[in-house]
Amino acid sequence: MFAKFFEKLNPTPPNNAPEGSEKLTDLEATVSVHYGIPSTASILAFDPIQQLLAIGTLDGRIKVIGGSNVEDLLFSPKPLAFKNLEFLQNQGFLVGVSNGNEIQVWDLENRRISSSLQWESNITAFSVIYDTHYMFVGDEYGYLSVLKYEEGIMELLPYHMPPNLIAEAANISMPNQLAIVGLLPQPSSHGNRVLIAYENGLIVLWDITEDRAALVRAFKQHQSKDEIVVYASKNASEEKFRASSDNQEGEKEISSLCWLSSDGSILAVGYVDGDILLWNISVPGKKSPEAEASPSYVKLQLSAGDKRLPVIILRWSAKNTQNGCGGQLFVYGGDSFGSEEALTVLNLDWSSGIKALKCVGRVDLGLDGSFADAIVVSNANETGIDDASSLFVLSNPGTLHFYDKASLSALKSNPEKKHADFAVKYPTLVPTLEPRITVAYLYPVDRKWNSSRTPSEEVMVAQIRPAHGVTELEIKMPLSSIPRQPTKDDGIERILVAGYLDGSVRLWNATFPVFTLLAVLESQGIQDTGPRTAISALDFSSTALTLAIGHQCGQVHMYSLKGQSKTTSSNLATDAERDGLSR
Repeated sequence: MFAKFFEKLNPTPPNNAPEGSEKLTDLEATVSVHYGIPSTASILAFDPIQQLLAIGTLDGRIKVIGGSNVEDLLFSPKPLAFKNLEFLQNQGFLVGVSNGNEIQVWDLENRRISSSLQWESNITAFSVIYDTHYMFVGDEYGYLSVLKYEEGIMELLPYHMPPNLIAEAANISMPNQLAIVGLLPQPSSHGNRVLIAYENGLIVLWDITEDRAALVRAFKQHQSKDEIVVYASKNASEEKFRASSDNQEGEKEISSLCWLSSDGSILAVGYVDGDILLWNISVPGKKSPEAEASPSYVKLQLSAGDKRLPVIILRWSAKNTQNGCGGQLFVYGGDSFGSEEALTVLNLDWSSGIKALKCVGRVDLGLDGSFADAIVVSNANETGIDDASSLFVLSNPGTLHFYDKASLSALKSNPEKKHADFAVKYPTLVPTLEPRITVAYLYPVDRKWNSSRTPSEEVMVAQIRPAHGVTELEIKMPLSSIPRQPTKDDGIERILVAGYLDGSVRLWNATFPVFTLLAVLESQGIQDTGPRTAISALDFSSTALTLAIGHQCGQVHMYSLKGQSKTTSSNLATDAERDGLSR
């Protein structure tokens, strides 16, 4: 349904302006179509209901990709990076928090900011309450606030909880200025409870309706000789040992967190020192005596080294089992300094209780470039008892990989293979540097040809096969905007033809924002090598289905794209003609 959102026409100049009086500076030029992932992409958000993926950039842009060939680019008023990006799911709105602490609500139908609010302090945590218009905001001073968006207006509700009131209600001591670093609405609480994580490691499960702390967890309260540590190194699937309390820290700085259970009873917290603690957040009196007697946390370590990387990202994909005591934990960080950059996948199981936590497997996903973000998405049509989620991994510059359940399972059985062998890379079918592009033209296709083409002319949409076709894995990507092989029922309105330094020519169906590669034509019969093979001129006739290609060396090829095969004829141009071709 969101396809119509991005079909708006660009603004036109006023009719009363004198003809010919427009200046270049007066023209409101806008980007009507943007292809691919921006090179400065840094953050992801996903709406599983509408199947929309949003990609925020370091310069204030938001790329939105979705079904029905939807691709659009939104521009913030200020070119600032986003530190938070979330959908108001199934409502057509996207919320972004900029590095300038401006909260923006984007109206996707009208491609504009519907409402914005400039925050007075530094926003350090943000979360949208699922299936509502409400949002939690935490700042550098430890204040918890609530926002509501309705009918185009974002409203700051009269609910402000300073840290001293939370400390008093929880009967704990807390500094006056203690930043909130994480806010997670507790699952199945309908937004009535929110988990508040403070930078010093303090965790409070806060009941909004009763203004009280339902649970408090702090690492410094658990300096126990019986601490359970699960050690998941690259060389051993699991090692469990008892740690001594002699070297325990007083506080641990939190760097990431996520829920590991649908009822909000198990919480994974990543720390700056590289540790991961799985906390038991079961509220006393709500569970069995065995659950109450279980330890407050279990420590998970990716490396036994003393110096480890901060745990920057934690993402969870639960197994579709009745007890919900297992799944895949995706971790960025936590390994020893100097280790190869990777996103680590841990297969965890605690079906016998959190005290008996097992790491039954580990796989490291290598990255194309530096890591930017990762997000777990639900498989809407998933059935059976198995992993029920897939994964998007964003790396720099502007590279997006997708892993479904099958590809993640294949990685587990073939850990020595490169991750790219099992992932679907978001298509970048218009290369500009490898190989280097020298000339390109966008040609309109005669509408009469689309409506009255002969069977032999079906080659343009059915018989020219993509040189790098869509694989089976690509079809499983949850976004239906990925390229598909053209069918005989499709019409072509625009064709993009590009020539390259290596003498090759590529043709794309440019009818939709996501281009479909039709063919790659390699240089033939050219004795020269090097720059002289470069394409210097192109011309295409959509009525005659003929393509003319001129090379820097002066040779011209004519391609007829009718029939079952492409026929060619060549002609050698003079030096003077060669100069004309290059213009």
